[in-house]
Amino acid sequence: MNVLHGVSYFFGGMFLVNMVPHFVAGMMGEPFQTPFAKPPGEGLSSSTVNVVWGFANGVIAYLLLVCVGRFEVRSLACVLPAAAGALLLAVQMSRHFGRFHGGNDPEQA
Repeated sequence: MNVLHGVSYFFGGMFLVNMVPHFVAGMMGEPFQTPFAKPPGEGLSSSTVNVVWGFANGVIAYLLLVCVGRFEVRSLACVLPAAAGALLLAVQMSRHFGRFHGGNDPEQA
């Protein structure tokens, strides 16, 4: 695996993890923050926008993970960059969205 494939897998992991909250919130019929809200990333977007945004993230993740190089799920050289990207963005998202949903300080919620 070359370096560019590793970079692609890293960002593929990020897009894959970003898909989850948007797609799930949208399917549950709940508004959630998106880059399209006002202000971007802080305001709420409709459940339909979240489903579409989540789906778009899933498509991008697929393209980065499956269509670049030869992603092998049994190869640590492939999985580690994807997992690192997913974990990094998940932690960042937990801090960002925790400000709006009480997750950063559960005692205050």
